Amino acid sequence: MHTRRIGEVEVSAIGLGGMPMSIEGRPDESRSLATLHAALDAGVTLIDTADSYHRDAGEVGHNESLIAKALSTHERGGDVLVATKGGHLRPGDGSWTLDGSPEHLKRACEASLRRLGVEAIGLYQFHRPDPRVPYAESVGAVRDLLDEGKIRMAGISNANPEQIRQAQEILGGRLVSVQNQFSPAFRSSEPELELCDELGVAFLPWSPFGGISRAGELGSSYAPFARVAQAHGVSAHQVCLAWMLAKSPVVVPIPGASRPESIQDSVRAADLVLSAEEIAELDAA
Repeated sequence: MHTRRIGEVEVSAIGLGGMPMSIEGRPDESRSLATLHAALDAGVTLIDTADSYHRDAGEVGHNESLIAKALSTHERGGDVLVATKGGHLRPGDGSWTLDGSPEHLKRACEASLRRLGVEAIGLYQFHRPDPRVPYAESVGAVRDLLDEGKIRMAGISNANPEQIRQAQEILGGRLVSVQNQFSPAFRSSEPELELCDELGVAFLPWSPFGGISRAGELGSSYAPFARVAQAHGVSAHQVCLAWMLAKSPVVVPIPGASRPESIQDSVRAADLVLSAEEIAELDAA
């Protein structure tokens, strides 16, 4: 497995997003544990989660607990950087709400520490800006957690360039990651990716496969991903991840999975080398 860096930590070039294993349509626990173990077997050393990755009201942190169980039952569990998030909530009716108050974030971090069973969280990310709370106050809470040793590294998610620069300033130059939506179908985070490249901050694309399900359709604007995949004898999903990796050395995709086969396919993207012509074709898709 090729590696990249988040802060001073070396991680697998392809991570695993845990959300599909805990929200609506999730598999049973045995399949989820098999998926997580398959990721570890394949060399994945970055797993992304959040306290809001759950389905029902009474199971906040479902995904964090699931990951903790998987890591504790695998010989490579200690090699994994677990990245979790706080500031988003799910009341249990399928909706998402926000609480970026410092009080909530500090309580949420303490609860995540307990569920993950660690003394300090490897990477803690402010999940999404809360319009009711000044951004500086929310990120200030993350800074406090960093200073207190509750978290080892700090990141932000769903941020714009101004917020990235502001977070970097508030954290005293210690911002290590930005997690934004980015995919063939959703490219509006290009400016954030370019800024992360400039700052040397890891960029973690969430929901990276947007548009890929339509790559094989006649006349689809995402057809180049299917054509390149056919030329290499691989899946369009692999091509999508390889395209992202080629954009910048700071990119570390975190594709979600709920089946062992899915993450096993995704990790192969780290070995897929695309030509400059192929990359240009995909950029234009």
